[in-house]
Amino acid sequence: MPRQRTTPLTRTEIADAAIHLIGERGISALTTTALAKELGVSSGAPFRHFASRDEILCAVGERVVELMGTTFPDEALPPLERLSQLFLSRIQAVTRHGGVARIIFSDQFSKALPEQASALIQAFIARTRSFALEAIAQGAASGQIRQDVPAEHLLVLFIGTMQHAAFLSAMNRKGAMAVPVAPESVIASIRTLLEPSPIHPAP
Repeated sequence: MPRQRTTPLTRTEIADAAIHLIGERGISALTTTALAKELGVSSGAPFRHFASRDEILCAVGERVVELMGTTFPDEALPPLERLSQLFLSRIQAVTRHGGVARIIFSDQFSKALPEQASALIQAFIARTRSFALEAIAQGAASGQIRQDVPAEHLLVLFIGTMQHAAFLSAMNRKGAMAVPVAPESVIASIRTLLEPSPIHPAP
């Protein structure tokens, strides 16, 4: 039996509950019954705010972008600090908001979302890529980041590691990992790889 509510239901709360359900059980689990149970309301209550399941999924896309948009650090920071803060903030946000990683990093989920929601997620991913690539290029130009490896290749290293670390952190949040992930240690290793090599120092 759903728990009794003492406060009005909001669109944001519905989107957050949907994100949680997707993270725990997959997008196919996002049914009217499951969402209502998660929220502690009647099955028709969410549809006083949304006309359809697709509208809820569009709100999910907007909410994911809103939550993750706060992880972009100040662009005035030095390149390596910018990348480090992006990495750590992104891992913390994904760990805090269960389901976000599954929505952002899964191509299958992107295809299952309505076109509007998918476009929002894809635009966010493109923004992340551009943000990181600009930091790497600026760091290489200033000698803080190695120049003997193309910036695009370093971007793959950075983004790929960040995505995998986010996945591991999300798994650890569910208790599925025997060894906790230490994002600070991972980004320290990434910084070592990004910094100019003693064999190929920056000119």
